Amino acid sequence: MKTKAAIFLLSISFTLFSSIVKAQMDFSNIDQLLEEKKEVLGKDFIVMVWKKDDTLVYKKQTNPQFKSVVQAPIASASKWLTAALVMMFVDEGKISLDDPVVNYIPEFGKYFKNYITIRNCLSQTTGIEAEPVKLMKLLERKKFESLEEEVNSFAAKKIVANPGKEFFYGNIGLNIAGRVLEVVGKRRFDQLMVQRLFRKLSMRRSSFSNLMGGAINPSGGAKSSADDYMNFLVMMLNKGMFRGQQVLSEAAVNELIRVQTTPDMIKYAPEAAKGFNYASGAWVLEDDGKGNATALACPGLFGTWPMIDYCHGYAYLFFVKDLLGEEKAAIHQQIIGMLNEKFSNTCQ
Repeated sequence: MKTKAAIFLLSISFTLFSSIVKAQMDFSNIDQLLEEKKEVLGKDFIVMVWKKDDTLVYKKQTNPQFKSVVQAPIASASKWLTAALVMMFVDEGKISLDDPVVNYIPEFGKYFKNYITIRNCLSQTTGIEAEPVKLMKLLERKKFESLEEEVNSFAAKKIVANPGKEFFYGNIGLNIAGRVLEVVGKRRFDQLMVQRLFRKLSMRRSSFSNLMGGAINPSGGAKSSADDYMNFLVMMLNKGMFRGQQVLSEAAVNELIRVQTTPDMIKYAPEAAKGFNYASGAWVLEDDGKGNATALACPGLFGTWPMIDYCHGYAYLFFVKDLLGEEKAAIHQQIIGMLNEKFSNTCQ
């Protein structure tokens, strides 16, 4: 009887807590906006908002068949995961962000690219000639047998700027960084990601493995689920802590949120990202004026849109089943504006 009574009281407490949260957080305006834009956003998407006190305060699922545990490609949202894995190796003392890439990949020395650092790779300021990212270009991506082969081809490309001086958005920098991890970790990149990051974050439905064959793509080749990617965002929001475990050091997260560019450095950026600076693997939406991002996003250029806001203390995730064909940044900015009104700004 005592056990039944305890369960009943616990159930009542949870119901009351849920009611209080819903009463405090009214998301009807976001519901309305998503309904108005559903033809633009597609029929299969999930929206989740996580409050910093470890509470899921909003979740919208448009298709009962596309649940938050279902895996889907996340395109360029992969870059944030790759940057985090690099920082795990930095935490372990195995590499430094200011190490020249040539220390690990001698091919770069053959083409006089001795001054490109791992930091340049994460901030996409390698200076190596890059092509604009387009959907069809990604789908027709040349089949390399391995990441090693692809990155060695980057070494032979033309240098168009000194490292650290100009920003070109693409797949070159993060893929070079991924290959460095293969050399240091003595395993394929996709295996390292599972062993080092995904397992610690309970991201059981996430993978960089390429079942179709060809090179692993650290810049845009991941598949994940909404629940899994939210675990990553929660870890980043809590400065490296996830379910009582320090997955990344606070210093590592602080490095990931450091602004690495200035507006004049941006030579190529996707249309929806124009006007924003870049950190390491993610765009800077807001900063503190002292070189640190306070809000970042790492949109998969054709669908999924993850974002964290340190000042307002929340993580936002828009997760899609299929590639949409173009960014919906204006809609996400509207949603973010609505969310900012609901959460107090601790940075003011």
